Amino acid sequence: MSDPKRLIIATRASRLALWQAEHVRGRLRALYPGCAIELLSLTTRGDQILDRTLSKVGGKGLFVKELESALLDGRADLAVHSLKDVPIDLQPPFELCAMLERADPRDAFISNRYGSLAELPAGAVVGTSSLRRESQLRMRYPELVVRPLRGNLDTRLSKLDNGDYDAIVLAVVGLERLGLAHRIRAPLDIDESLPAAGQGALGIEIRGDRDDMRAWIAPLACARTTACVTAERAVSLVLGGSCQVPLAAHATTAGGVLHLHALVASIDGRRVVRAEGQGPEEDAADVGAAVARELLDKGADSILAELAASN
Repeated sequence: MSDPKRLIIATRASRLALWQAEHVRGRLRALYPGCAIELLSLTTRGDQILDRTLSKVGGKGLFVKELESALLDGRADLAVHSLKDVPIDLQPPFELCAMLERADPRDAFISNRYGSLAELPAGAVVGTSSLRRESQLRMRYPELVVRPLRGNLDTRLSKLDNGDYDAIVLAVVGLERLGLAHRIRAPLDIDESLPAAGQGALGIEIRGDRDDMRAWIAPLACARTTACVTAERAVSLVLGGSCQVPLAAHATTAGGVLHLHALVASIDGRRVVRAEGQGPEEDAADVGAAVARELLDKGADSILAELAASN
């Protein structure tokens, strides 16, 4: 197959999303120096609705719908996403054709006055956009007040700087990619704040009928990241994971063996169900499904039923 002559990358218009798209453009230019590669910047519904949490307005699909429309009508050839923002039940004709090497998957504690979560006094206000983070914060620090925090990364930091919050929790990777790592007071240990499925990794979405795109993008894929994220997303798939579910899943690999930890929690943090499993990297989806079934057996089904009834 000949090299591509022109490619158009669909991306959200936020500063972080544009960094990610530029990163992929750089990787593709290195592979195909004769190819003209353009960015198609789009504003999504998820970027427009800032007064409500994602769990109340439609979830992760709000960040990909406009980009998928561009793939569908031919305005774009590929779309770049943070994998944690990609819906688990990706519908035809769309597919994730490559997962790039994962960066730091941890959450970060950010505050202008305090050095760690443990230093926050009772009643301190912590901002987060994620039910997953909220439930784990409430579990470990029930004396804190957790409030919703929406907007792009710069907006969230400005709300902290304006005094709306005593601290906020964001992903390490976004701050690092935008040169804001100095704002991190302390990365949170994986055990303290288990990440979302796919956190820290980039995914490339295409139309399933684009065999040419699949072949051109294939060299960007990272096998270890693909195995880990496949297992993590398998947990979410079995459990119906979405922004409405405080669900976390994180996998690592060593010597060809994949290790997976996952949890489901009530939003108030009073009930937390954990499970873990391992298996060969090539069986990543099966390992994820097995861990999800263990979560259900341990009582995650009742937590999920209560969450569904309240939404």
